[in-house]
Amino acid sequence: MNPNQMLWEKGDFTAIAALMRDAGEALVRSLDLKTPLRALDLGCGDGTTAVPLARTGADVVGIDIARNLVKAGNERAAAAGLMNLSFQEGDASNLEGVADRSFDLTLTVFGAMFAPRPFDVAKEMVRVTQPGGRIVMGNWIPNDPTSFVSQLLKISSAFAPPPPEGFISPMTWGVESHIVERFGQAGVPADRILLVKDTFWFKSPNRSPAEVVGLFRQFYGPTMNAFEAAQKSGTEADLHDQLLELANAQNQDTAGGTSIPATFMRVTVAV
Repeated sequence: MNPNQMLWEKGDFTAIAALMRDAGEALVRSLDLKTPLRALDLGCGDGTTAVPLARTGADVVGIDIARNLVKAGNERAAAAGLMNLSFQEGDASNLEGVADRSFDLTLTVFGAMFAPRPFDVAKEMVRVTQPGGRIVMGNWIPNDPTSFVSQLLKISSAFAPPPPEGFISPMTWGVESHIVERFGQAGVPADRILLVKDTFWFKSPNRSPAEVVGLFRQFYGPTMNAFEAAQKSGTEADLHDQLLELANAQNQDTAGGTSIPATFMRVTVAV
């Protein structure tokens, strides 16, 4: 099996996605979409942005490498009666079977950044987007102290096994020079790439930060791997304490729940 597929099928990202619904809807609203529109949500999970995209009236295809998330997305679409939304398995590095210029909008929110071969990812997104259309990416920023997931991944990586030779960190998608270089090789000049910092929120009014950390430990592939390695090395408690300290420090809910902001790089590419 594809190692990336193994990582994202290891847990159940739907449990994490439940914390992101409001922010996904807000991000879609900010796109100011005009229908009719054909949209691709790449690395879509179970539809955090694909579902609100479809509710605007757009025709939406969600593609994700994790088969359990594709199944969950199709179940959400059916339950919502969204006949204009479908989910399918696919790899952002190689969108086999997706025709050139298929979409007016290609959206990927913390999805395609985790695919291997980032230059291929940029090339594929440009290929399947109509000239005159746009690509919008949401990417975590490495070492950003105001980004909860960036810091969570940084802490987790310190406990996890070393990555394989040739591994390119997904966090490089949050670095301006890498973004410009990758889309540049895909034929997009730098003046057609807009980079701004934005904020995503993880919200759960009925869960404490400790419970949210527990969700990441139980269901989020990278954190699961880190805890498995920490158990073997006897550093499990240290990893848990660091993640809990992070969640408590960044939590802005004062009523016992969780509301954590996370800065990310918002990339808009005019194709």
